[in-house]
Amino acid sequence: MVNQRGFSRSDRVAEQLRRELADLLRFSIKDPRIAAKLTLVTVTDVEVTVDYAHAKVFYTSLADAEANREIAEGLQRSAGFLRRELGRRIRIHQIPELHFIFDTSVERGTYLSGLIDAAVESDKKLGSD
Repeated sequence: MVNQRGFSRSDRVAEQLRRELADLLRFSIKDPRIAAKLTLVTVTDVEVTVDYAHAKVFYTSLADAEANREIAEGLQRSAGFLRRELGRRIRIHQIPELHFIFDTSVERGTYLSGLIDAAVESDKKLGSD
């Protein structure tokens, strides 16, 4: 059901989850092995199932591949803690189980932007000859 503003309840819940998770990742993770790396994480989107049982949490990081593997492991290990903290902050019937997914759209956008820049440079060189 979409309200007058055009946002469904699940969209509003997903956005609130995104904001709260970003805050929790920045300020509430105490494990020193992953806390520093998680500050490099940006939560880009959250998709919630209709029954609020599961949430796909899309995140990105500018860290290297090895650090990204550690970040993924850290997020999975922290999922229970994060879910419990969300339960304290958000008043909904069921706090969804969190599934973290690395969002490659930022990486892909950077790559495509580089290709476009290279093509423009190539065109400029061909035009000046």
